[in-house]
Order: sequence, then C-alpha cells, then structure tokens
Amino acid sequence: MIYTVNGSTRTGGPLTVAELVDAEAGSREGVAVAINAQVVPASRWHRPIAEGDAVDILTAVQGG
Repeated sequence: MIYTVNGSTRTGGPLTVAELVDAEAGSREGVAVAINAQVVPASRWHRPIAEGDAVDILTAVQGG
C-alpha cells in the first residue's frame, strides 16, 4: 500500500490513523490529523489508512 504523510511517500501494511500517529508523533496529545484535506477527529482514529491517502499530521507547539 502506498500513501503519503506530510508530503512524504510511504509504503506499508494496513494500519490505523492512531497507529500512524503513535509511530510518527510519539504522543497523541496536541495532535491533529487530516486525510485528503478532511480533518479526522480523534474519536475516528480507528479508521484505517487506505491506498493513496494523503495524511497530514500536525502537532501544536507552544511559543510566541
């Protein structure tokens, strides 16, 4: 399966949004996810990543 994460092409077996966030961000706190330009609420992170999905993982940072 081929998909992208923050613009980088990835390949791999089936995984859920939650599994991808855990692998990429290390923590779910302060993280937002969009798939194919649609925000995915944390309550729906059980959704599997599909072939061709464009995933954006955003992490909130503090500062000013």
